Amino acid sequence: MIGRLSGTLIEKQPPLLMIDVHSVGYEVQAPMSTFYQLPELDQPVVLLIHMVVREDAQLLYAFHSESERFLFKSLIKVNSVGPKLALTILSGISVSEFVQVVKNNDESGLVRLAGIGKKTAQRLIVEMKDRLDGWQGNGALEQDKTSTGSDNLNSEQDIIKEATSALIALGYKPVEGSKMISKLDKQDQSSQSLIKKALKNTVR
Repeated sequence: MIGRLSGTLIEKQPPLLMIDVHSVGYEVQAPMSTFYQLPELDQPVVLLIHMVVREDAQLLYAFHSESERFLFKSLIKVNSVGPKLALTILSGISVSEFVQVVKNNDESGLVRLAGIGKKTAQRLIVEMKDRLDGWQGNGALEQDKTSTGSDNLNSEQDIIKEATSALIALGYKPVEGSKMISKLDKQDQSSQSLIKKALKNTVR
């Protein structure tokens, strides 16, 4: 099983990215919280990996921190929560915020995330509460939410297009994604900063 990749970042288009490891390109999927921490293309990167083996595929999911990977692995154990929805959750809320929402029985804080209805929110709170008890006092849960990556796009139109495409890939409808981006101040913004602000607005 693959648990870690260290190589060169050669592609990134949320939620997909590719890492070149000794001339072998590993295609992985990652939440936006990890994308915020990525370096520029052609720079070295180290990511933690969770590998899912299915009859028809072997899928790799990448994370910037151990707390992200642990939460992802816990989420996919919840009934009706697959890897795609788990990535959406991690993209729309930080690990520490998720812990707080579950401990406070805050269904609305989860329903605001794409793909989560009331029943799923209730199930997440019930099934995750016991698992989160063991995380109390664990400093690894505190995520650095500062974006360190930057985009190589030259026009505002390209930045808006990439940000909207990323929201659609995370489960939002095209109209919803466009509306979320249209509400933001786009002057001197990267696509990653727009995505981050749009996702934060959904959990206010």
